[in-house]
Parts: sequence; C-alpha cells; structure tokens
Amino acid sequence: MSALDHPLIDRFLQALWLEKGLSANTRSSYRSDLTHFHGWLHERGIGLTGVSREALGDHLAWRLDQGYNARSTARLLSGLRGFYRFLLREGVIAEDPTLLVEQPRLGRSLPQSLSEADVEALLAAPDLDEPLGLRDRAMLEVLYACGLRVTELVSLTLEQLNLRQGVVRVFGKGSKERLVPLGEEAVHWLERYLREGRAALLAGRPSDVLFPSRLGEQMTRQTFWHRIKRHARVAGIAKHLSPHTLRHAFATHLLNHGADLRSVQMLLGHSDLSTTQIYTHVARTRLQELHARHHPRG
Repeated sequence: MSALDHPLIDRFLQALWLEKGLSANTRSSYRSDLTHFHGWLHERGIGLTGVSREALGDHLAWRLDQGYNARSTARLLSGLRGFYRFLLREGVIAEDPTLLVEQPRLGRSLPQSLSEADVEALLAAPDLDEPLGLRDRAMLEVLYACGLRVTELVSLTLEQLNLRQGVVRVFGKGSKERLVPLGEEAVHWLERYLREGRAALLAGRPSDVLFPSRLGEQMTRQTFWHRIKRHARVAGIAKHLSPHTLRHAFATHLLNHGADLRSVQMLLGHSDLSTTQIYTHVARTRLQELHARHHPRG
C-alpha cells in the first residue's frame, strides 16, 4: 500500500458498489480523484478527515491556477460530496466541508459542426451504383434536411413518410411526435432510393423499415455511425464527427440563413428552448453581421 492509499477511500468505494452498483470505471475515476486530493492534502500536512471548507477552497483555487477544466473539477466535487457525506453518516467526521461549496459552472459549448461545403462533400460520398450507396445517400439527405437524431432516423418506417406532402412524421424522445418538412433534395433522393435501392436490399423479405440493413432489418445506431465515418473519409473530412454532427449542421445552417431559434427548436424536437440556446451565439453572430452590413452606422 502506498502512502497515498487510504482505508477510508476503500470503505467509501466499497459502499458505493454495494449501495449504488456503480461501474468499475466510475469507481476508478472516484478513486483517482480522491487519491489525488489526498496527495495534495498530504503535502500540506492535512488529513482527509481534517479538511476545512477553507482548505477545500484552497484546493479548488489551486486547480484553477493549474489549468484544470471546470468539468473535471465538477467531477471531483461530486466525488468529494459523496465521500464526506459517507464519512458524516459513518460518524467519522462531525461536519461536511463540502457544504455551501458551489459547483463550477459548466458552460454548454456548441458542438462541432460542418461547413456547408463539408456537408455537400459528405452527401456526395456514397457510391450510387450500389443499393447501399443509394440508401446511405438518402439517409444522409434526410438527416441533414430534417435535423433528426440518429435513433429517429434508423427507426423510420414507410408509413411515417409522406412524399406527396414532403414531410416525415418523427417520434422523438418520450414518443413526442413532430412533423418535419423534407425539402426537395431529400424527397428526390428518397424517391430514387425507394425506386432503385430498397427492394434490392430487402431481396424479397417483408419489412416496413424505411432504411433496412443488409439483413433486411432495422439498422443500429452504431452501424449507421460507422457508415458516416466511412463516407467522411471518402469525402476527405478530417474534422472530429459525432453521431449528431449533421443535426448540429442542420441547426447552424438554418440559423445562418435566417431561421429563428423558436422554429429551430420545433424542428429539432427540443421540449425546452433552453436546450436550443446552445445555438444562440450562431444567431447573435449572424445578426451582428447583418447589422454591420446594412445599418447606416454599422
């Protein structure tokens, strides 16, 4: 056992496993944070059970000086709160030093998006001579045209699609339903895919899934995500992508072309406008550019 190992940390982690069933990874993260904190205290002659609120504040200030980000500090504080609540409950300490210590503010950063040129390159990447390529092109077009979550996309059925009206009926989180316009390009590629690609993929198997896998079944999110990454490589896109990248591009490009946040909220299926407000600075930047370009004193 090293000098920084502490039996109280072991007892706390054991209690976490017994009471909450936390995963090994989570317990390992807590152990790392608590051991690091214990080491910092040890260098200053402070024991784990002798921590004051002031000492904890000094540690948080030290982390700030050392360049630790707010998210890692928030995780540390979460672990410390649990640890000292456990010690208080066990009668090891008489006062919880984490009381009244504020959690670091975590700003919600805008997810990385793609430029319109990047999107065009990605959409053009699938091989249209193959049924899979036609399917992928249609899926990417719908994803970008409608701003769907990947789960919403892969679970689409034929009856949710109305090409005559140019809309798709989407069931989002909590089975909330919304109608989303497809746009001419998405309708064109859906029609071509349904005409030339889908039947070849199904090979006579009955299915109401709009975008079936090679086996004629509903595709998993992971499978489609692998397809996106493959097409991104073909398109020469070096940016980090996430399963929501095209959804974020949809929202960002709408705002850049004049849409308002409330409309984007409805199209994305956000129940609360505060969720959509991660895009506020996109809208604000565009308004500033419009003001500078058109106002006589801009």
